[in-house]
Amino acid sequence: MSLLANLLLVFFAGLVTAIATGVGALPFFLVDDIPRRWNVLLWGLASGIMVAASVFGLLKEGLAAGTVQELLPGVLVGVLLVVVSHRVITHANVDPREYTEADFKKLVLILGILTVHSFPEGVAVGVSFADLNLGTGPMFLGFTVPVLAIFMTVAISIHNVPEGTAISIPLRAMGVSKWRMVWWSIFSSLPQPIGAVLAFAFVRYAREFLPFGFGFAAGAMVYLVVTEFIPEALDQGADLDNRGWPELLAGIVVGVGVMVPLAMI
Repeated sequence: MSLLANLLLVFFAGLVTAIATGVGALPFFLVDDIPRRWNVLLWGLASGIMVAASVFGLLKEGLAAGTVQELLPGVLVGVLLVVVSHRVITHANVDPREYTEADFKKLVLILGILTVHSFPEGVAVGVSFADLNLGTGPMFLGFTVPVLAIFMTVAISIHNVPEGTAISIPLRAMGVSKWRMVWWSIFSSLPQPIGAVLAFAFVRYAREFLPFGFGFAAGAMVYLVVTEFIPEALDQGADLDNRGWPELLAGIVVGVGVMVPLAMI
């Protein structure tokens, strides 16, 4: 397969994960509100999926491709990127209803916020395709697709569904229309196909950096879980019994329990 064909397939995989975020807005076509208990559970589910994909997918493959010494710098850089990015855009408030009137600076700010949260997930998809057409795996449209790539694409897609729901909840409260909620959910993950293509191109033609790439994606995603997903879940569950910890832990256990068997295939 040509380079362009490979890049298009990786972009398509990243686009699938982005579209999955929009699925999270669909429940609002059936109900007007989602109970906080369920919202906390969904954040826990997303956290469990992300951690399982990072540990049993990315870090496992990273160690298979290199050493701990090669993997660890990537983990640290992934964490550092998220930390620095958060400090740059901290206290930023973006109202989706104002997007059509956004000036250039606001548009850059919006894209910056979305990139911080979505780009590492796209990188995870991209590096998982590193062995596309180079080894064994299921055939898809003439491509030999690595099992890891399928696992990561499924994992990020499932993770993005509850994230899309979480994004839609405040949009619904602001009176944003249902189809606009779907659009904004998808828009929030559009950096993923871009990150997937860039990461794939980098590790495909700089194979010595493959362990670094796996570590980078895993470090960034786990750090996002610890600093963003879990605090957000506990904030949503502040009025529940035990601050929503039972629901959060139940979601994490289910997320890990679903993904670990898939990682062992």
